[in-house]
Amino acid sequence: MRIALVSEHASPLAVLGGADAGGQNVHVAALASALADRGHDVEVYTRSDDATLPERVPFGPGVDVVHVPAGPPEPVAKDDLLPYMPAFGRWLGTRWSSAVPDVVHAHFWMSGLACDHARRLTAFPFAQTFHALGVVKRRHQGDRDTSPPGRLEIEATLTRTADAVIATATDEVRELLELGAPAESLHVVPCGVELFGGGAADDRWWRTGPGGRILSLGRLVERKGVDTVIAALAEVPGAELVVAGGPVVAFDNDPEVRRLRAEADRLGVADRVRFIGPVARGDVAGLMLSADVVACTPWYEPFGIVPLEAMACARPVVGAAVGGLLDTVVDGVTGLLVPPRDPGRLAAALRDLLSDPGRRERLGRAGAARVRRNYTWPRVAAATEEIYRRIGASVITGRVS
Repeated sequence: MRIALVSEHASPLAVLGGADAGGQNVHVAALASALADRGHDVEVYTRSDDATLPERVPFGPGVDVVHVPAGPPEPVAKDDLLPYMPAFGRWLGTRWSSAVPDVVHAHFWMSGLACDHARRLTAFPFAQTFHALGVVKRRHQGDRDTSPPGRLEIEATLTRTADAVIATATDEVRELLELGAPAESLHVVPCGVELFGGGAADDRWWRTGPGGRILSLGRLVERKGVDTVIAALAEVPGAELVVAGGPVVAFDNDPEVRRLRAEADRLGVADRVRFIGPVARGDVAGLMLSADVVACTPWYEPFGIVPLEAMACARPVVGAAVGGLLDTVVDGVTGLLVPPRDPGRLAAALRDLLSDPGRRERLGRAGAARVRRNYTWPRVAAATEEIYRRIGASVITGRVS
């Protein structure tokens, strides 16, 4: 098949760790490569944010990244991209009118909106993955939600116009049904993971804390709950915390970095917290393997790749009992689940694991086995391919306009 993945703000080529570069970038990159490994030709369409970028960049065997001219050729915050989606979609529709992909898979709601504009120019089978839903973001962030006006209405429309809506977790299905998605169009395919801990632990990021090593890895945005981990650290004597992630440029001046450092100072744990900035993909396994426990405590999380990466490296996860973590982390088997935004419960779970190496090892082994059974990218790609074939067949028989 000729497969087009549309990821308007999350390029597979981006450096991870910034506010708009995280799990979606990893997901799209890995899914594209896994689909190509199955013999498909894959193009990933993302917005050009640099005038010097070539239109087409080879990403790997069978995968090209195509830069779409839509809006200024410079970095633009994700929430400010909405005005450029009609132009993005028209460019796609014109491009595809002479060579229609066998299937188009949009990632994030604005990518779906662009595809909706493209469909006005040419027809194609269309799958949608949201990665995050505006209604959930609004529920948790309230007035601090920076999403553009109209997001909720656009997402609700996309749930009804897409030929397939692919959720990454079972918790998301309930939200999609409430938005009006037809049950028959809904599918659950989790994210995958590509790290299996075959390397060696890399100790370069740690100091010499006698009470164990806690790792927090991911984008540094408030909803990721890193402040909850810092607050819990005050109740875990002797432990040290490494916080990985954040912007590549002007790290020390980033508002969230400054807020988190101030919180560590206020709580008297600054000497046990180290902010190391973004970590290259090739270094993630070594960092994971050097930790005793990986803490993932978001307010909400559509899926969450970091817990899978930790489990793949046989490291126990202490996670917030929200969203995708309810699927991936089996409480008491592969890690421990605690309520979100509850430093006391988090601290108790961390103390429990850090004081019991044997339990950490058992949870880690169980997590690695669970990943191998359920969350490899070849399995994810095969399940996604089956959905593509289903909606492609519907086009041929005339059931999709």
